[in-house]
Amino acid sequence: MIRSLLLFIIAIAPIYRSANLQADIIDDLSSYFKAGNSKEIAKNFAPTIELIIIDEEDVYSKAQGEQILKDFFNKHVPVKTSIFHRINNSQNYRFGVVLVNTNKETFRVSITMKKFNTSFLITELRIEPSKD
Repeated sequence: MIRSLLLFIIAIAPIYRSANLQADIIDDLSSYFKAGNSKEIAKNFAPTIELIIIDEEDVYSKAQGEQILKDFFNKHVPVKTSIFHRINNSQNYRFGVVLVNTNKETFRVSITMKKFNTSFLITELRIEPSKD
């Protein structure tokens, strides 16, 4: 009986750990935005991503999206971030809003993620001036 219980716990541990790691994805993305790390953010992009940055909107490949984000960070150097809102109670969907203070102004970053296989990937990233 104890052996069966132990085997069961060992079997479900990776599933539980994976769910916890994915639940923190908005936290991770917030820290990548604070660092202006377009490469780490792009690792979480879906194969195609809808990018809306200020007034420009289009669908890009993962590599194109990373370059556009890198250009944004070159123009707007991040200083501080804070998580404004998050939805993480769905098995197939995540959403977060991160406020990014830059050297020039504050931006509101909306992140929409959908589950692909076992991980959440960003399908839409919207960066717009914060309406304080």
